[in-house]
Amino acid sequence: MPVTTKDYYKILNVNKDATQDDIKKAFRKLARKYHPDLNPGDKSAEEKFKEINDAYAILSDPQKRSEYDSGGTTFEGFKNYNFKETFDFGDIFGDLFSSEIKTGETYSKGEDIYAGIELSLEEAFAGITKPITFTRTINCDSCSGSGAESYKDCDKCKGTGTIKGSKGFFRMAQVCPECMGTGKKITSICKRCAGRGKILHTETLNVKIPAGVDDGSVVKLRGKGNDGTGGGPSGDLHLEVTIKPHHIFKRKGDDIHIQLPVTFGEATLGAKLEVPTIDGITMMKLPAGTQGGQRLKLSGRGFISPKSKKRGDEYVEIKIIVPKDITEDAKEAIKVIESLYKENPRKEFK
Repeated sequence: MPVTTKDYYKILNVNKDATQDDIKKAFRKLARKYHPDLNPGDKSAEEKFKEINDAYAILSDPQKRSEYDSGGTTFEGFKNYNFKETFDFGDIFGDLFSSEIKTGETYSKGEDIYAGIELSLEEAFAGITKPITFTRTINCDSCSGSGAESYKDCDKCKGTGTIKGSKGFFRMAQVCPECMGTGKKITSICKRCAGRGKILHTETLNVKIPAGVDDGSVVKLRGKGNDGTGGGPSGDLHLEVTIKPHHIFKRKGDDIHIQLPVTFGEATLGAKLEVPTIDGITMMKLPAGTQGGQRLKLSGRGFISPKSKKRGDEYVEIKIIVPKDITEDAKEAIKVIESLYKENPRKEFK
């Protein structure tokens, strides 16, 4: 066998300052991947396995590692591998096959539940604390969620929850099919929950809705969903916000839109008008000669953004209202006003 000067650190994928624990972990990981019993007939895997074994034999021994690092001694590769003797298969693979067998009551998080909450636009703007009533499943208080009034150790697995055996070098374990890994057999089911381990529970909570929520926003209440199993955490309650339509305001993002009716005279001559906003009345100057459909902006009179905490704007669309019932004198006055138009307002249509 020729002398080798291979880079053992590179072979194990560790740095030169790796600790013994790091080297051991790296070796175990590679051993699982390339072991010949897990790669039957694969010569390249067998050679790789020999190579990592060479590296581990040197780097796991402090004295040999020191000599290797100093370059004072070289090492020969191993001959005639006896894989069964070289490795402690129970040590390397035991956790691979056995640790995944979980016994006892199944541990799982409870399911999330969903409900809705309806708000007015004003409530969504200001935020509100509002009661909500909902139903969820909780662990039965009579049997603590086990579903059993009484039980005994499983006869097949003797209460361990697993059935053990061996195959070649490997220690094997599987979940007991009789008790499904719990180690227990129910002798009498709980009468309160009929063996389900869960019961329905209706409760009312005061929920704080933050200012600025929009239609379709979801408020999550952690731990207020269905109870978990085997000590697992409860799920969450998701509340989807629905905002009722408003008779004046329309919301678009953090902005508010409104139509403001004005008279012909106010639009022509200009005026100072009261304008409703989400948080009260404000005064707005209507410039002379304002056209119907024109939009004016009231800065900072929209919704507060939950993220940036900045306020949106309110956009006021002007709607000119024409009187329906007018006197003959008024008609003559309007004709005078009509004569003031210097050009045809529909000239672009010709």
